[in-house]
Parts: sequence; C-alpha cells; structure tokens
Amino acid sequence: MPPTLAGLRAAGASTTLRVHMAEVVRSRANARIQRTAHLVRDAAERRRLGRVAVEGLREVERAFANGWMPQEVYVSESLAAGAARSLLQWAQANDVPITTCTPDVFAKIAYRENPEGLLAVGPMPTGRLEALDVPDAPLLLAAAEIEKPGNLGALLRTADGVAVDAVLVCGDAVDLGNPNLIRSSLGTVFYLPLAVASSDEAVAWLGQRRIRVVAADPDADTVYCDADLRGPLAIVVGAEDRGLPEAWRRAADVRVSIPMRGRNDSLNVSVAAAVLLYEALRQRSRAGARRCPARSMPLDSLSR
Repeated sequence: MPPTLAGLRAAGASTTLRVHMAEVVRSRANARIQRTAHLVRDAAERRRLGRVAVEGLREVERAFANGWMPQEVYVSESLAAGAARSLLQWAQANDVPITTCTPDVFAKIAYRENPEGLLAVGPMPTGRLEALDVPDAPLLLAAAEIEKPGNLGALLRTADGVAVDAVLVCGDAVDLGNPNLIRSSLGTVFYLPLAVASSDEAVAWLGQRRIRVVAADPDADTVYCDADLRGPLAIVVGAEDRGLPEAWRRAADVRVSIPMRGRNDSLNVSVAAAVLLYEALRQRSRAGARRCPARSMPLDSLSR
C-alpha cells in the first residue's frame, strides 16, 4: 500500500523514497505543456474533459490530503527538492506521472502571476444532491447564480469556517475548476460536502426534507439577528448585482437584511454570507440566547 501524505511528511528526510525526475521539459511548444495550458485557461475544455488543474503548494496539499487523486503533476525544476518534496514523493508512491519543467516553461501553464512551481491535473470536483448525507437539523449554504469564481471560492472558505453540513452551488455557469475559485477557496472545494444543481432542483430537494429557507435580501424588513436561524436551515445568497433568482424568492420562508450604515447599499456576497452563517452558528451554540442590537446602535456594537 502506498504511504499516506501525512506519513511522508512525518518521515521527512529519513524516508527511503526518492523523487526520480524525468528529463526536464525546456520548450513551451511541448504537446503536454500546450494541452495543460489550454486546460488551465478554458472552462469549456475543463467541462469537456472533466479535469481541473490545481496550482500552489497549499492547494495541492489540501487536495491530496483529502483523497483527490491527480493524473499528472508538473513541477518547476527549482522546486523539486524543496518545499514540494513530500507532495512529489506521495505522487511518485501513487504512480502519478511527474513532469519537471524549467521555470520559463512552467510559467506557460501557471495561472498565477508569481507561480510557486507546482501544478497537478486531475478530476473535476463535483457532487450531486442525491449523494448528500446531511443530519436531521442541518445548516446549509446555497449559492445562487454566483458567477464570479473568486466570490464562490470565498463562500466555500467561509462555509468551511462555520462547518456547514453542505453547500448547494446553483447556476448554469458553475465552474468548480476555475483557478480563481480553487485559490480563493484555499482548496476547500476538494473536501466540503457540496452539490451542483439548478435553483429549481435545490429548492425541491430542500422542500422534500422540510428544510427552511432563509434568503439574504437587502430590502427585507427583518434584520438577520431577529430571525430564528436554528433547526433545519438553508441560508441562500445571490449575486450582488442581480440578487436572488425568482425560484429562491418564492421558496424563502423568511427574508433577512444586514443593516448598512454607510454610503454603500450592500456587502460582498461572501461577507454577507459570513455574517448570516456566524449568526446561525451563534444561535445554535447558545440556544435561546438570541439578541439583536437595535437598528440605531453603532456598527461597533455588533462585535461586543
């Protein structure tokens, strides 16, 4: 049985494994380099192949550690014996092909402006509603039509911070393999329970399980901390520019707003989701202790 990533990290320099690198790729015209560069930058190609490129030490490590099995790994020759050693040893022990590149060639496949020198290609993260296994009184996050990959990735990171039971990602243009999404999620996309579905499908699934829907709506009369966020619950947030799709507006059991005291009329969607999710966490942690600051109180009172 191949060693685990944790085992290799613990073994450190004493491990008997050695990373054997093939001949270094020195041409940007190399067929594999061209193919991988296309995959990194083209969402249609990612969907067609069902594959994704994961770049960065932290992101790759989190994907590996949570069972994601890459099909190939690319590494800049300057990094091969450094910080990526345990990751490369794990890949080698699991018979994953490793391609070593010059820094210039690696820059061809890298998405980041200052690449760290490690990129892995493997199956696209995804999930289905039918496969979700949630408790009787779950706390869920539904992300409706969030088209900006960075925002969706930040939502996943927030959901992980709260330890939600699952995330429902709804929309026709969802691309869980987008490099910006993977980076902003810090790799959480590879281990969070999630499902990709249409808004109608997600609403029906929640209704079948009698899970209440709380919708973020800047025009709602109910302030978020006046709402009961205990019990089976799905908090749904939409795109900042368009708000919630009609399916979610009809399905909402209650709509809540977040007080805005300055000139802007809304928060970034990931920030708004964090406010709502952590209020739900607070209420669930301290049953019966719900207390909302008055609308006239200053913002700094929210942190007291």
